Amino acid sequence: MLSTAADRLPEGDGWLFEPKWDGFRTLVFRDGDEIMIQSRDGKPMNRYFPELIAPVAASLPERCVVDGEIVIVSAGGLDFEALLLRIHPAASRVQLLAAQTPASFVAWDLLALGDEDLRGEPLAARRERLEQGLARAAPPVHVSPATRDRAVAEDWFRRFEGAGLDGVMAKRLDAPYRAGERTMIKVKHTRTADCVVAGFRWHKNGAGTMVGSLLLGLYDDEGRLQHVGVTAAFSNAVRKQLVAELAPLRQRALEGHPWRDWAEAQVDADAKGLRLPGATSRWNRGKDLSWEPVRPERVCEVAYDHLQGSRFRHAAQFVRWRPDKRPQDCRYDQLEVTPAYELGRVFGARDPDLKRRQGS
Repeated sequence: MLSTAADRLPEGDGWLFEPKWDGFRTLVFRDGDEIMIQSRDGKPMNRYFPELIAPVAASLPERCVVDGEIVIVSAGGLDFEALLLRIHPAASRVQLLAAQTPASFVAWDLLALGDEDLRGEPLAARRERLEQGLARAAPPVHVSPATRDRAVAEDWFRRFEGAGLDGVMAKRLDAPYRAGERTMIKVKHTRTADCVVAGFRWHKNGAGTMVGSLLLGLYDDEGRLQHVGVTAAFSNAVRKQLVAELAPLRQRALEGHPWRDWAEAQVDADAKGLRLPGATSRWNRGKDLSWEPVRPERVCEVAYDHLQGSRFRHAAQFVRWRPDKRPQDCRYDQLEVTPAYELGRVFGARDPDLKRRQGS
């Protein structure tokens, strides 16, 4: 079952609200001693999260199918980067990471129990069966908090971001489970930032044809321009227009460019914590990451949903050019920072007293 984006929580009765977990969407199948952990696209994931097999077997009913999310909790909240490190071909590496940064499974829907296919049942009934079936679940297996109170959900939206949760999900209590359909609503955090455009990459059609993406930068406290991400959602007409617009800024662009020596100094930059464009990792190996520098004189406003460390988690959305903004004023300190919120409080929402306060 999939979701569609919205800019606010739905009004009215008949909704169940849950935190939006920032992890790997996962189906867990249990048939006695047999456990299969499966990704959203149908790939088996047992080998990447071996530490979850025994806890899942201990917490889930004897025969069931559960929908949920695999997350990794660090001191600063949910750590999506640590999850990405798990998708590694070396079993020894996976075992080491499983010990160093163990994963958790958060369940939010029960699709089958014993011989019953529950997908045709309304969510309200599935949720009740889920809570009953996982009543004795123990960490690292959790049942996601849920509430029917929109005010509580709005409070979650404000407070839980500091724990790494990136929004709130809304689901109809009377709806069956419709696989492949966008029946859930997700409301994610969206903010804007003014960024320096310091380079671009050509479109996959080839150099000189269209601009593929703009490379964005923000100045840190030491006055260094850090690479924070890209913005790439342009129409083909705009991509062609950008070729002409950026042409003057390409002249003598490398003279004094803050990223001029990124290739030669990549090792040194990594040691200093710099974010420079074009670095190769296991996630983009084989991809053309060549880029064209432009003089860092233009500023654009972009919308972003989540800051992961020192850069945007996802590609930012271009909003508009800001000719009224000075590049040197595009600094990290403009970004809204949400204080960390203790994840134990989120997972602890199954406490009876807290559940009563949430109206679930």
